[in-house]
Parts: sequence; C-alpha cells; structure tokens
Amino acid sequence: MEVKLAKTAGFCFGVKRAVETVYEQAAQPEQLPIYTFGPIIHNEEVTADLEKKGVRIIHSEEELRKLEKGTLIIRSHGVGEHIYKMAEEQNLHLVDATCPFVKKIHKIVKEASDKGDYIIIIGSKEHPEVQGICGWCHGEYCVISTEEEIRALSIPKEKKVTVVSQTTFNLVKFKYLVAVLEKICYNLYIVNTICNATSERQVEAKQIATEVDSMIVIGGKTSSNTQKLYEICKEECKNTYYIQTAKDLETVQLEGDVIGITAGASTPKNIIEEVQANVRFKF
Repeated sequence: MEVKLAKTAGFCFGVKRAVETVYEQAAQPEQLPIYTFGPIIHNEEVTADLEKKGVRIIHSEEELRKLEKGTLIIRSHGVGEHIYKMAEEQNLHLVDATCPFVKKIHKIVKEASDKGDYIIIIGSKEHPEVQGICGWCHGEYCVISTEEEIRALSIPKEKKVTVVSQTTFNLVKFKYLVAVLEKICYNLYIVNTICNATSERQVEAKQIATEVDSMIVIGGKTSSNTQKLYEICKEECKNTYYIQTAKDLETVQLEGDVIGITAGASTPKNIIEEVQANVRFKF
C-alpha cells in the first residue's frame, strides 16, 4: 500500500503559536487561574490535555464578567474589540494569542468602517473568527457565504465597500463570490484575507484526492477548516473519510492501494503520525 501524506497537514503558524502560548502560561503557577475565551483550538485532544494543566474554557461574556482574577488568553480566532475592554475592566492579565493574519483583518475593517465604508465579510456567521471580525466593525457590515445573500444586498451605489474573508474560507468559492459582487457593487475594495497556509492546504488536498483510491481527513468535529478540506476532497474522491483520531479508523473501509491523508490546522502532529502508522499496519 502507498500512503500519500500532505506536506501541509497539521498545525498552521497561528494555531501552533496559540497552543504554545497556553502551555507556556500554564507552566507559570503565578498566572493561574488561566482561562481561554472559547477553546484555544478546535481539537478535543488538546483542550482535554490543557484542562488537566488547569486551563479552563469560558464561552460567553456573562462568564467573563464573573471572573475576578487570573489570566485570560485570547485564542487564535480572535475576539471583538469590546472583549479587550471587558478584560481590562475585570483587571485580568490579558494574553493575546490571536493569529497575526486575523489581527490584520481586524485592522482593515476597523480603519475602513471608521472611514464610512460598508464592510462585507465572506465567511460563516457562526464561526468564532468571523464573530470576532464583526466586533471590529464600527459601522454597517454584513456576513455572506452564498450568491443568494449577495444578490439580496441593498447597498447605495455611492457607498464604498470593503470586502474581506474568513482566513479559512474556501479559496475557489471566495473567488466566485467576489466575481458576483463585482457585478452588483460599484465601489469595491477587495482584500483576499484567506491565509496562505489555508489556500496551500486546500490546493494540496485537492491534488492528492485526485491521485488516490481513498482519502482520510483528520480534524476536530467543530473545525471549520477541516470540514472544508473534507468537502474539497470528497468532490475529487468519493471514498473520503473524516476522522478525529486513529481510533476512528475502526469505522473506515478504505479501498484501493493508494491512500491519501491530510489534516486540518488544529490537528496535532502526534495524531497525524498515529493515523499514518495505523493505516500502514491495519490496511
């Protein structure tokens, strides 16, 4: 059997940086208690390990208001501007692990909206990164992910429009939606804010999926970028499987002699290696 492992599989720069930041803080007793605003990454194995080290997850502003001391870590997805102000008011030690590529989007939409631009964010309304970006818009904005949503927009012709994207959005779909926007909006400023790691990962996954008999995509259930990788691979290889750990291989029925493996940006290296070893051993 031949196993093709994607070179881009696993932690991206922003996720690696965020995870290392939390472990560094957890190793300093004086920083306890430690909280992350939402799970530091969408990977249950990592968050469970951090919980053993005393790191707790808060999920809402209501929970944040109840904190009286400790360290608050902003995860790689980023948060809205008001969360920083709340942490300051609570006298919490704030550690910002927002991905630099996401911080760049915050700066773009803040400056553009301060100038009066209408902001269009291409991405998923439910994704924490997108919710954080919305929190830096000081004027009119919307989040869209379909052509229907674009055609339903009603923006004055004289209004300048700045367009950004969720960093993990599907690159092909982004280009298509931009083409639709260009037909109905007159004063567009488009910034492709999909990070290079995401686009490279998607392109490589698509290519590998065309060369194999079965494809495995590894990542957490709630990982947006892993879900997109699965969708991309599934289009090219019908025998594509979405798993979280090597244990899930028990439910997989791989076909053929060539197997492809890729993984989302929140999948640790050890899990990828374990899956790869098990595929070679069991199949």
